[in-house]
Amino acid sequence: MGLALALLGLAGPALADPPAAGIPAPGPLARPTAEAQQRLAERLRRLEEDGLDPHAYGVPEDAQALADPAGYQAALQRAALLALTDLLHGRVTSLPNRPDIRRDTAALPMGPWLARLAAAPEPAAVIDRAALLPPGTAALKRALAAARARVAAGGWPAVPAGSDTLEPGAVDPVRVPALRARLAASDPLVPPTGDDTYDEALVAAMKRFQEAEALEPDGRVGRLSFAALNRPAEVAVRQLRAALDQRRAAGPAPTERHIEVNVAHQRLQVIERDRVLLEMAVIVGKSARATPMMRVRLTSVQFNPPWGVPERNAREDLLPRFRRDPRAMMEKGFRVFSYVEGQRVEIDPMTIDWQTVNPQRFPYIIRQDAGDTNALGRIKFVMPNTEAIYMHDTPDRHLFRRPDRAFSSGCIRLERPLELLDLVLEGAAGWNRGQVQRVLDSRQTTAVTAPRSLPVRLHYTTAVVEGNEVRLRPDIYGLDAAYVRAMDSTRARVAQR
Repeated sequence: MGLALALLGLAGPALADPPAAGIPAPGPLARPTAEAQQRLAERLRRLEEDGLDPHAYGVPEDAQALADPAGYQAALQRAALLALTDLLHGRVTSLPNRPDIRRDTAALPMGPWLARLAAAPEPAAVIDRAALLPPGTAALKRALAAARARVAAGGWPAVPAGSDTLEPGAVDPVRVPALRARLAASDPLVPPTGDDTYDEALVAAMKRFQEAEALEPDGRVGRLSFAALNRPAEVAVRQLRAALDQRRAAGPAPTERHIEVNVAHQRLQVIERDRVLLEMAVIVGKSARATPMMRVRLTSVQFNPPWGVPERNAREDLLPRFRRDPRAMMEKGFRVFSYVEGQRVEIDPMTIDWQTVNPQRFPYIIRQDAGDTNALGRIKFVMPNTEAIYMHDTPDRHLFRRPDRAFSSGCIRLERPLELLDLVLEGAAGWNRGQVQRVLDSRQTTAVTAPRSLPVRLHYTTAVVEGNEVRLRPDIYGLDAAYVRAMDSTRARVAQR
């Protein structure tokens, strides 16, 4: 703290620490005018526009400038120091189970910034510069301002859900006018007035809303659509606050070819030197079985993989299906095993009384043979980790047409696995589409090591900036809400050298 105060002109020479290595000693300090100090205080009181809570920084009241000028200046500079630290390095240093958030604070050393703040005749400008440093910040701040304005205006108009689905063409004197008012508040193409008919124009607007919310864009307003329409406006504020802070001092992406999976947006990208080589839709874990965030490396590929069914999947997903029709499960390649006197033996599913099987003490091991109906499809991408998460093909191709694709038990299902395979096996001797097809046609389980392991990051970013626009997807796992709680509970830190 001594060096920081010295750079700000708040500590005398006898109290100041010597300059740290690599930090130039400050030159003659500028003396901000009273007006410049007032503008700095005003800027710090507007830290909410950056997603921060101004009350966390102890910004002094203007009245103190007259009653206690020295104390006012000291408090103001300390507030500026702490705010500058959070704007550059992020308010939240780390969170449990969020390895996808990694900061490179060494790339933004505080010393030069503190020197700028101390020497600037207009210190508020230094705060502005730091606030806009991360890419995409300007667009996120505009979106945050709009979201805060909506909250200040009382939020979104409510839409009564009722007991049934609102179908296109329906006449409803209560829900249709409410729906029209709600959509008009967020969609400039919707006229705010009309009759009680859920007409084509309103259905088209509802489809646009559903697509933006990662819902089935069919125009039918059911339980999930009503929930999205009535989501509190404060939710977007939280998401945008989290997005702003997560970008601060974000660690650099690998320069080598790597894979990024945005779980919240359910998209995969293969990137090399800032160029997107491949992009596709993916299916991620449902909220009850969330895909964990992680940083791993893709090391190998397995063709025609069998599926060793995890116990939770077996008792929660497969047991009801075995109870309904064990023969159909056999036809889909499912096999049942148990341990008898320490030896694993296969059991005919038709001989088991599935109705009496206790799901809390599931006694069997389930395995699905490789084949067209296998849950992993025909290709599995192996990336060793403690969570048993991998990327794979799937026979359920129709699910990729849905904007909401949180259906899996945690693993990543791929829309176009063969295209990813081309990039993963690039440079592997003898491997091309023809050889891949021969191996797939053989129906034999075959593994091949990738010629180079690829970094894979599974991350959770609900706010994506595309050009000047911000695209928000629902906080399906509540991770943004948890992040904002950490922001608001974290004590303000003192800037490090």
